[in-house]
Amino acid sequence: MIPMPLSALTRRSLLASGSALAVLAAVSPLLGDEPVTPFSFDGLTGLARERAGAADPDAPDLDPLLAQLDYDDYQRIAFRPARAVFAAESPGWQLQPFHTGWLFDRPVRLHEVHDGSARPLTFSSRDFEYRAGLSVDLPEDFSLPGVAGFKLTWPLNQADLQDEVLSFLGASYFRALGAGNRYGLSARGLAVDSVLPIPEEFPRFSEFWIERPAPGAAQITVWASMDSARLTGAWQFVIRPGPTTVMEVTARLFFRESVTQLGIAPLVSMFMYGGVNRAEFDDFRPQVHDSDGLRIERADGDVVWRALSNPAVLATSYFAETRPKRFGLHQRSRRFDNFEDAEARYELRPSLDVEPVGDWGSGKIRLFEIPTDLEVHDNIGAFWVPDAPVVPGEMLEFAYRLHWGRLDPDPDSDLAWVARTSAGVGGAAGLSDPPDTRKFVIDFQGGLLGRTPGGNQDVVPVVNVSGGTADVVVLTKLPEEDRWRLAIDIAADSGELVEINAHIAGSGRKLSEIWTFQWRKP
Repeated sequence: MIPMPLSALTRRSLLASGSALAVLAAVSPLLGDEPVTPFSFDGLTGLARERAGAADPDAPDLDPLLAQLDYDDYQRIAFRPARAVFAAESPGWQLQPFHTGWLFDRPVRLHEVHDGSARPLTFSSRDFEYRAGLSVDLPEDFSLPGVAGFKLTWPLNQADLQDEVLSFLGASYFRALGAGNRYGLSARGLAVDSVLPIPEEFPRFSEFWIERPAPGAAQITVWASMDSARLTGAWQFVIRPGPTTVMEVTARLFFRESVTQLGIAPLVSMFMYGGVNRAEFDDFRPQVHDSDGLRIERADGDVVWRALSNPAVLATSYFAETRPKRFGLHQRSRRFDNFEDAEARYELRPSLDVEPVGDWGSGKIRLFEIPTDLEVHDNIGAFWVPDAPVVPGEMLEFAYRLHWGRLDPDPDSDLAWVARTSAGVGGAAGLSDPPDTRKFVIDFQGGLLGRTPGGNQDVVPVVNVSGGTADVVVLTKLPEEDRWRLAIDIAADSGELVEINAHIAGSGRKLSEIWTFQWRKP
């Protein structure tokens, strides 16, 4: 796929970590007989602070042999599972690195942490299988100058079977799975000036420290060093796999310069087509997407569901929020017949929520949608943009939880949720000369609304339209026991950007999520 309180370390905490010099020794080159050195998150933070006082160093050149690897070569290289890190110490957790080469030309260094000390992890060609057809002849015991990234396995679905739970690969990208999931959307460590009319900067995780797990441990901790032209950072990930895999994330950032747009907790996904644009694709599959909506849970308890689209031109939406409870990209289509794809199995893709920890203050959740005609492109992104400006020289800290899994709507919630969004030509079905309108159909399911009988005069739709008008609004109880359907015909001038939001109300309160959508009239 392609693409907050200010705090400071004290001298006491830095000294307790073994001093910044000790940490500097811990991040020396991967190769060689290096001694075990003290390690702590505070020490890593101190190093990030020191690096921010100097320019971002150039990454070392990839070995000429590895630089020759192309896409086909890379597909012929696989790590030997029997040589996985931690396999002997802790059967529950294993680490397998990814080989450098092809797109991954910036080696990443790995370290093992145990009892407050770190030692480098080194790898060679003996750790990998090179299958027939490889165009590069690597020596039998070729020492790798680092790796592209790594994955962690754990018995997620069966006690006797190792499942991939998490991987870090490429820049600051990473992804994880809950039980029963298949890989779909990804997260990034940070987004800097993403989707703006200026060049985007891609911070990268340049080095990782992985805690040696205790036998039978149900969690593991990973630390990472971040580097970029305008910033450095120290990261901590505490990972707990399960039906929903939870990652406790703490990011400490130091800026050399200001940035135009800082994106915290970025999420990236894919939406090619679904109910809103099915007619634009000649494909046997009814839907193709990793996610179908952005869900925002506000501080006041309101829930926003922004249905995703694949627009004709770049589209962006901003949701002004203060101390949001959660936001994330969700996959609500969970039936095989929603997709009919026996290989991709889109119905098994995880949803991902960001749960802020502490007071994030005021800011905006930004959503962008990039046109695509290929499902291999990640064309959807969402992240938090704080209102507070970046102050070079000061530390900015964000803490949050990432929840990876099905994240199905709560059946005990009082609010009905958006179960389906579809669109088509406006007017009544079968008209030979339909009106020049666009029909949006939203199905709300569950909650108090789902238990309300049809014909209740107290149940009313609340529809707001900017950039157009709602010509027809019809609310109907469906034959399905707990579903109501809202149909809205929207009229607008050609080229007009239309913003729509709607919910169902009754008895003086909201009975549903707030459905929102952005549509540009052709």
